[in-house]
Formats: sequence, C-alpha cells, structure tokens
Amino acid sequence: MEKRTLHSPNVTTRNIERIAEVFPQVMTESRDAEGNVTLAVDLDLLRQELSDHVVEGPQERYQLDWPGKRAAAFAANAPIAKTLRPVRQESVDFDTTKNLFIEGDNLDALKLLQESYLGKVKLIYIDPPYNTGNDFVYEDNFAETTAEHLRSSAVLDDEGNRLRTKVNSEASGRFHSDWLSMMYPRLKLARSLLADDGVVIVAIDDHEHANLRSLLDQVLGSENFIANVTWQGTGKNDARYTAGGVDYMLIYAKNESLLRSLDTRWKEPKPGIDEVEAVARRAWQESDGDPAKATTIFRNGVRAIKADLEPAVFRYDQIDDEGRVFQATDITSPNPRPNLMYELTHPKTGRAVRTPANGWRYSRETMDELIAQGRVLFGPDETTSPRIKRFLAEQGDRVPYPTFTQSRMPGTKKLDGLLQADVFDFPKDTAVLARWFGAITRDNPDAVILDFFAGSGSTGHAVMDLNAADGGHRRYILVQLDEPVDHPHYETIAGIARERLRRAGAQVKQAGLLNSALDIGFRSLHVATTNMADTLATADDLEQYTLTEAVRSVKPDRTDEDLLFQVLLDWGLDLAEPIAVEDLGSRRVLSVAEGALIACFADEMTDDVVKEIAGRRPLRAVFLDAGFASDAARINAEQIFREVSPETEVRTI
Repeated sequence: MEKRTLHSPNVTTRNIERIAEVFPQVMTESRDAEGNVTLAVDLDLLRQELSDHVVEGPQERYQLDWPGKRAAAFAANAPIAKTLRPVRQESVDFDTTKNLFIEGDNLDALKLLQESYLGKVKLIYIDPPYNTGNDFVYEDNFAETTAEHLRSSAVLDDEGNRLRTKVNSEASGRFHSDWLSMMYPRLKLARSLLADDGVVIVAIDDHEHANLRSLLDQVLGSENFIANVTWQGTGKNDARYTAGGVDYMLIYAKNESLLRSLDTRWKEPKPGIDEVEAVARRAWQESDGDPAKATTIFRNGVRAIKADLEPAVFRYDQIDDEGRVFQATDITSPNPRPNLMYELTHPKTGRAVRTPANGWRYSRETMDELIAQGRVLFGPDETTSPRIKRFLAEQGDRVPYPTFTQSRMPGTKKLDGLLQADVFDFPKDTAVLARWFGAITRDNPDAVILDFFAGSGSTGHAVMDLNAADGGHRRYILVQLDEPVDHPHYETIAGIARERLRRAGAQVKQAGLLNSALDIGFRSLHVATTNMADTLATADDLEQYTLTEAVRSVKPDRTDEDLLFQVLLDWGLDLAEPIAVEDLGSRRVLSVAEGALIACFADEMTDDVVKEIAGRRPLRAVFLDAGFASDAARINAEQIFREVSPETEVRTI
C-alpha cells in the first residue's frame, strides 16, 4: 500500500520531466543535497536547443563523464591497510597449487595484488553486475570517509564483517553513475595487472553495454578495441519486439599494436570436427574398409548431427581408401598466370585433360607432388576436369567468430549437476569460456587468468577443463565478495564457488584426464585488516593490563602464515609459491620457493637460528622485530648476515 506524503507537487521535478519529454538530449545526472543521483537539465545544452546560433559555453571535449567520477578515480589510487589471510581448511592442495581464490571486495583485492602480479596477467575475464536495479552489491561511496561510509551504509560491523547487501533501488537502477563509479577504479587497477600482450574480456547485457564500451575506451584506449562478441542465447517468443536473450563480450587488448607486431592470431578448433571424425571411424569399421560403403554409412551418420555442424564441416562428405574424410574441390585457378598454363595428362587414357581458361590452381611442380600423393582425383576419362582432395583433419582451426548462438541451459545444468542443487541463476557456460580462453592463450599455455567477479567460479572450472583438454598449465586467480545467499547448504556465493572448484577438480580427476602436471587445487585467501596492531595511543589511553599487548606489533589472533602472506604482498612475490615449514632450534621457520624467502616470526630469536638461516643464503629473510630482545640483538643479527650472506635482503616487521 502506497503511503502518501500529503505534500504539494514538486514543481521543479514536474518541469524537468516536461523538458525531458521535449528535449531528451539535454538530460543528464546530478546529485541532490543528500548525495542521491537524480535527473537534471544541462542548461548549456538546453540554451543551444533554443538558440538559432552556436552558444558559447564550457570547453568541449569528447569524454565519458558522470557524477562521482573524480572520487572513483581517486579511490583507485588510495592506499589501504589490509592484507590477504590464507585459510588452509578451505583450500585444496594448498602447498602445491598455483591457483588462488580470494574472498572479499575486489577493489581491495586488486590493490593488494598490484605488486605481486603487476604486468603478469595474460587474460582478464569478468562478468560484472548488470545493473538491472536489483542486488547491486558493490556500492562504493567514495565521497565519504571510510568511517562515514560504514556508518551510513551499515554494511560492516565493528570488526569489519559484512552484515547485509545494499540493494540498488528501482529509481537508482535507472541511472548509470553508481555503476560507472563502481567499475571505473576496478578497471583502472585491472589494467595495470595486464601483461603488455594481455587481453580483457568483459561480459555485459544491453543495460550498460554502451557505457561500458565508452568506459573501456577511456581506460584501455579505443585503439585497443578488438571485438564486440554477441552471444545469442535462448530468446522469449512472447517478447514484444525481439526475442532478446543477447549478451555481449567486449574484448580489448592492453596494446593491440604490440599484438599486431607479434603477428598474434587467435585460433580455435572448428566446431563439429571431432564429432564428424568419430562418425567416420565408426563407418570405416562397419564397412570393413570399403570406401564406397563407408561413405554411404558416413553420410547417413552425419545427417543425424547436421544441425550442430557448420556448412564448412558438413561439406566434407566422402571417405577415401585409407578411411580419411575429405571433400573434392575445384582445382582451377581464379586468376590467369603463365606458369599455371600447362598440359595435364589423364593417367588412364593418356590424353590431355582440357586446360582451364585461367590455368590450374597450382604450379607444375606442386601439381606433380599432389598427383604422387594421390590427392588429385581424375574422372573416368580426359573429358572430366580433375579435382583436389581436401582432408577434414587438415582443416582443424579457424578464427573465432564474433557472433554465436548457444543456449545457456547447458551451463546451468552443468553447475546444478555438479553441486546436486539449484544454487545459481544463469552461470556462465564453461565450454564457451574455455573456447575463448583457449583461442587467446593458445601460444601461452602457462598464462595467468584473472576473474575478479568470480560468481560461481565458472572461470576456474573452465581453466581446469581447458588444461585437461590440451595439457596446458594455465593458472587462475578468482576474487569473489562474501555476498550472502538464501540457501540451506551455502552461506555465501564465495562458498558456492569454492565448493564448485573442489568438485570440478575431483570430476576431472575421476574422468581420467589427470596427469601429474594438472593443477586441480586452489589456495583460499581472505581480504582482511592488516596483521599489524595499532600501537598509536597516548599514555592516558593505556591501562596497566594492556601495556604488554601494546608493545606487540602483531594482532594476537594472527599466525606466522598470516604474516608471511603480508610479507609476500609487501615484497611483491607470487602468492602461489610453494611454502615449506620446518623447525630450527625449536623455532618455526617458513621457506618460500625453496629458499627464495625465509621467514621466522618467533617471539624470541636466537643467534643460532639466525646463523642457520643466513647459512642457507636466501635472497630474502624476514623476522619479527619484537623477537629480538634488544637493539643490540637486532644489530648482531644484521652483522651475521653481512658476514655469512651479504647478498640477502633482511627485514623485520
């Protein structure tokens, strides 16, 4: 039931609505006194519409602008006092995997990853919120301080835990500023993670397609635009104008001119080739090696799957005497050239075959080689023009088409079947993702693939499937907010994604596709507040029983592994490097990447342990500052490293 305000009409709002009806091109967005996005009139544009000459106004330039843009740009550069905490019990193969799953706000995660993965990511795929007016969970109010934002939005409790999801109201959903302010800093940070030959794919629907392309033009450069891929899913027959069901994938390079200079070419297997080859193998077996009989069986079998085949594949309709699928094509030249005009003799009659007007497609030398290989098919006599055999097995690759039709139902069924529950609406189809991932990383099978709107984990699943299929070693980094869900078995979308990755890895293993190099694990990390305690306090603020804790620089609930990952972030080291744990002099020591970094965060450090670590000559060593009993003990440790391993970079925290 609507609650009436019993106020007089808002004349200004009514006038703005009337102007919008007559001059929609002058409408823009602004913010009211409370900071809410609202419709507004661009008075300069309105004056121009009402004038018969060019009206002087502000400096014009081509750009995408919206309320809050400056604050969003500032947010991308603002530092944060946070870290990533490892959670072993949520992980799979924690000690050996190269994959990462990060739970938390992706803006924070992207900032934390800057040092470790700067310029190292080959492919970024994201499927961000589509801004339909519901469940817009990434509401970044950059105009407020952090404290003001947390109080006004009531998103976090006093300990930084998320309480609820902010919902984008229907009115706010009609405007684009909030969505652009959310996307802008994330895309800016993501760009810096891309390798020089890196590529970004962003999935989107009609609601923000135009704005997203303009935003990507601004962040990545319009000259780096590659494709606007159109995915036609299942439409609705009762729709008013078109069936709909269309999504897009906007693809940009970080540096398209570099890709061009490297002669980069994306290729994918032609759809249907494997299925047709399977039909041919069965036909060859059933015919006992009779080419004519095998061809008849083969054509009947292919007709049954014709609807799923491209015409280019369906045209391969014969089987030769070695069981190979081929088609016979024209052998005449499209253009006349002197070296293509020569006499070709029929192998049975010995008489010359009529030479085409433009000559043959191949030179005399190449034609003789093809005849020797049995690739030239002559007719019964010289009156029939010969043709060339083209084998299906040689036509395995194509350039990916920017438009394709595929129902989204298989993606939903695959996830529901894997989790044995209906947990996620419209997950991305892993086969579609693997197809594009494979085409883009074909020449880089060790690529790092990042998805910072991970959702149900489709990207990680697709990477595992692709590696299993082609023997690659691609790695994934997934980031997902701990967005709550109403489900009896799962509390958050992040929890759903982790369970999917566990089951998908087990499924690949059970399918017998696993080899010793295939990585089906992931390290689970959580975005958290810094491990370091806030020791800034006045004497009046310290009570006697807290003095001891105030001296400690590390929060009491943090482990040495928590500290290690903060050190890895600070030093810009790969968060997936192997970690070995051992005891030295009853002190727990963590060794990263076979001694590239050795850490010991013991509360009491001894010279013997320092000497043992220095003797291993690590590239880096780090200790807990409070672990040294005095300044003299710390200086002595530095002296030990200068004498034993002077090349080691030593730090304390």
